[in-house]
Amino acid sequence: MPPVVTYWAEHAWLPHPNGPAVQPEVRIAVGPDGRIAEVVPRSGPCPAGAVRLAGLALPGQANAHSHAFHRALRATVQVGSGTFWTWRDTMYKVAAALDPDRYLALATAVYAEMALAGITAVGEFHYLHHAPDGTPYANPNAMGEALIEAAARAGIRITLLDTCYLSAGFGAEPTRHQRRFSDGDADAWAERAAALKGADHARIGAAVHSVRAVPAEQLGTVAQWADSRRAPLHVHLSEQTAENDACLAAHGVTPTRLLADHGVLGPRTSAVHATHLTEEDVRLLADSSTTVCMCPTTERDLADGIGPARQLASAGCPISLGSDSHAVIDPFEEARALELDERLRTRTRGHWTANELLRAGTADGHASLGWPEAGRLEVGALADFCVLALDTVRTAGAPPRLGAETAVFAAGAADVRHLVVGGRHVVADGVHRLVPETGRALAAAVGALR
Repeated sequence: MPPVVTYWAEHAWLPHPNGPAVQPEVRIAVGPDGRIAEVVPRSGPCPAGAVRLAGLALPGQANAHSHAFHRALRATVQVGSGTFWTWRDTMYKVAAALDPDRYLALATAVYAEMALAGITAVGEFHYLHHAPDGTPYANPNAMGEALIEAAARAGIRITLLDTCYLSAGFGAEPTRHQRRFSDGDADAWAERAAALKGADHARIGAAVHSVRAVPAEQLGTVAQWADSRRAPLHVHLSEQTAENDACLAAHGVTPTRLLADHGVLGPRTSAVHATHLTEEDVRLLADSSTTVCMCPTTERDLADGIGPARQLASAGCPISLGSDSHAVIDPFEEARALELDERLRTRTRGHWTANELLRAGTADGHASLGWPEAGRLEVGALADFCVLALDTVRTAGAPPRLGAETAVFAAGAADVRHLVVGGRHVVADGVHRLVPETGRALAAAVGALR
């Protein structure tokens, strides 16, 4: 059967036995199954009938950690000072204003913004399950299904990481704001989550909100639910030193050790943030092949600290990237922040290569979300890719062979010109074809929450 569509990229970042490299004049044919059927570098001029893509083609970026509703906090939480905990109070007020219809509108616009930034798949860490007073909706998964539908409307893939969130702290009942997060216990969470259905663009995973939000004796229930489905399992880990102190007081061990003791760590698990770790914590994460998802723009926005990403990667942990609170949505900024933050911490340069950082944002990020067939421009992979312009004021001047370095250390979301998901041209010439007035959609959706 002939390909459905053929794209021709001026340049593309392709796998190579000696390491990924930028190749010119790359023809990418997409089959009827939405997968790459052919990749031909140095193919000559753009053939008749092919879609010409000027710039640098990269695998689609994976946003491995998102709270879509946090997008409504942008700018409003930058007035005055405060801490993570005062920021959280503002976040709760926004959460209380959401219902399934409002969340559908907001998430559609947020995911469209992600598409414009080069993101083809998002991991949505979802815990807004019920009505604000904690009463389940007539459809107990109405909020989660709204997120799945939002991703479809925005033309990107989603892994819905349905989150178990039961406690305000070690042994504490949920607060008034947290009632809508809780199913009562992990067994009730598992029963509700089991009713969620995936789709061609959607897969279902699980999440433990944190060790403070799920009692230790119920962690295993969530882990077993994910393991029985071979599904991704994500968890917020040691984002704040206060969580570490409270866990030591309650259990006598660090959060990482508590997760390890209850079977939460493993190759399908992603620990998000992992900012404040002991040497033993690093060994536990690495020995279990747990992925660590770093969210540098949020970690610096909330003054969390600089996590030991380089140490974790060197020990054997795959690294993924997320925009978390969406202080900005820019996967290239997240990638370069790993290197630049480490430079500030150590006062030396050269901790990560551009290729390593691109891999974190692509192949390893997709694998952490349960999409291992994405994140590479090669035959058989999902035809999910983005194209960066190489002639903007940020990217112009460097030779194309340094495209990886340009992408990571110079480019930004505004330089994305095209996005293709499953062979479908979702963003063309910087315009979202499904949500063409994305800025207006965001303004309307956020304004409805005030």
